[in-house]
Formats: sequence, C-alpha cells, structure tokens
Amino acid sequence: MILGMILGMSLARFTQFHVAISIFAIGAGFLAVFGMLAAKRLPLLTALFLITTAATSITGFMFPYHGVTPGIVVGILSLIVLLFAVVALYGGHLAGGWRGTYVITAILALYLNFFVLIAQSFEKVPALHALAPTGKEMPFKVAELVALVVFVLLTIVSYRRFHPKVD
Repeated sequence: MILGMILGMSLARFTQFHVAISIFAIGAGFLAVFGMLAAKRLPLLTALFLITTAATSITGFMFPYHGVTPGIVVGILSLIVLLFAVVALYGGHLAGGWRGTYVITAILALYLNFFVLIAQSFEKVPALHALAPTGKEMPFKVAELVALVVFVLLTIVSYRRFHPKVD
C-alpha cells in the first residue's frame, strides 16, 4: 500500500479514495459515451474520464499484494486499452481508423471498470452478496451478462454515430 503510506492514509481511507475515483471515472465515462452517441467530442470530460480510469487501475495496484488476482489482470488490461484510446485520440486525432480504435477502446475501458464495480458490489454489498456469495450464482452471471450486452450495443451505436470533425 505504497500510496497510502506516502499520503498517510489507512487502508480503509485508501479504499474509500480508490472507490471514489472509480465511481467518478465510471460517471465521466458514461457522459463521454453519451457524447459519442451525440457525435460530440467533449474534450475536457473525455480527458477526465481517461485520467480517472487510469488512476483507478493505478491505485488498484497499490493495495497489499497477495499474488496475481483477477483485479490485477483487469487493471493491466485496462491500462493497455487506455493506452490505445489515448494514442487514437491525442496521437491519431481520431482520423481514419483511429476513430474506431478510440470508440472501441474507450468504451472497453469503461466496461472493464464497470465489470469490476459489479463484481465488487456483489462481494461487498450485503444484499447482493446474499444473492451470489461465491460470484458463480445466476444473479451475478445475469448482471455481468446484461452489462456486457449493454456495452456491446453502446459500442456499436457509438461507432456508427461518432464522426466528429478531426483536428
């Protein structure tokens, strides 16, 4: 818990900080996707989404290490996906194939963050945990499947609609 020690935070406080960043990133991400659906770039909001989503993964790596977990794997994947989104947006300026690369990777990064939110909710929220104590029960599977379907649809529609003026 490197950052927690540097900032003088307890593990509980650092967890609250990490969760707050995650929820903020998810909210900013949905607003950025709604911008894509409306064919609007929303540069400040998009930058905020990308930065806070990266911060979510980075702070996730700062918890006490107990071997490779699904969360670490998702965090690594998220950072790789975010790298492609940033290169497509700021390096490729959404020109040509970079537009599609950006749409797909930005929404995939949001999905990964949302996927973890669902998993953590079923683990930490007592009412949800009672429905799926091991994470292998039908309510958990249905929640993850519905999220996947929604994000696939958002990606398809955003890909079709998001044609902003390139720099």
